[in-house]
Parts: sequence; structure tokens; C-alpha cells
Amino acid sequence: MKTPTHHHGNKFSSFFCNLFGHHYVVSKKVTEHIKEYKCLHCGKEVTTDASGQLSVLTPEMQDINSTLADMYRKRRGRQVQHVA
Repeated sequence: MKTPTHHHGNKFSSFFCNLFGHHYVVSKKVTEHIKEYKCLHCGKEVTTDASGQLSVLTPEMQDINSTLADMYRKRRGRQVQHVA
């Protein structure tokens, strides 16, 4: 997946990502559909947005994801209690 890079890692890592693309792995599962990813080579962080596309993980997006994760966790907790 080719995306514009920001220099988070060293020059070789940034060059590798510019040449071959990022190698993202899931760093945090926010909900079933929204996750945060981090590039293994340069450390760039991205998240899935409302349309399912990857976008840069800004402090504002981190705040939104954190709030969403709390709401999701509380909602799933209530649903489990009703079933039992």
C-alpha cells in the first residue's frame, strides 16, 4: 500500500517505505471495524476513518478512537449482562 510518508523513522526506513510501501500491523483494536495501525519500518501510524479508508492518526483522531473504544466497551458490557 503506497501512501505519502512522514519521516518518523530513520532515512533507510523512510526510503524503504517510499520504494515498497508501508508494512502496517494492527497496533490497537478500537472496535470490530476500526483499528489503529503502525508501520513496522518507519513507525507511521494510521487509522481507519468513517469511510473505511486509512488516514493519518492525528491527536484528534486518537481522542476520537479512545472515546469510541470506551463507548463500545460499555455497550458490549451491557449487552452481555442482559443475555445472562
